[in-house]
Amino acid sequence: MNTIRENCNAVGSSAYFGENGDWLIACSIHRESDCLSRSNFDTFKKSLESLPEVKNWQGEFAPVTIERFSHWAVGWIDYLIIDPECMPAVALADSLLEKLDSYPVLNEDDFSAKEQEEVEVFWRDCYSSKERIAYVRKFRNQFEFQNMQDMLRCIRGQYFAGYASELIH
Repeated sequence: MNTIRENCNAVGSSAYFGENGDWLIACSIHRESDCLSRSNFDTFKKSLESLPEVKNWQGEFAPVTIERFSHWAVGWIDYLIIDPECMPAVALADSLLEKLDSYPVLNEDDFSAKEQEEVEVFWRDCYSSKERIAYVRKFRNQFEFQNMQDMLRCIRGQYFAGYASELIH
């Protein structure tokens, strides 16, 4: 298992040029990040910010922050960075990275919610009514409609009632 310090050393200083150059990068996302990456980033951030030592930090700046940078390929990158002096945050980051080594999802509920939000937009904006009908017919076993009105709402793109992971992956 790599620690947050080892990960930052492996990446090298060329990856991060912010004002807090000696801080540690816990994780990052960019404009093109998938819902799993966004979920893990948000969970990482909420976990670190919930620490009493972070909430009650006496330093001039919060010990956990996000720095955003423009990027030519992906539009922007957000780095979740940690002051190396805040040892509880560093220890928690190490623990979260260890969890990610064995399983790719930090918070199943958050990931599922983000995946469902993404599929709702995709279903509404990228499929026509005819394409939705064809999809429901082809993958009928994914759908359990309560009644005709429920089915029509789904076909009209008001919500997606199938398996989100099947549609977007």
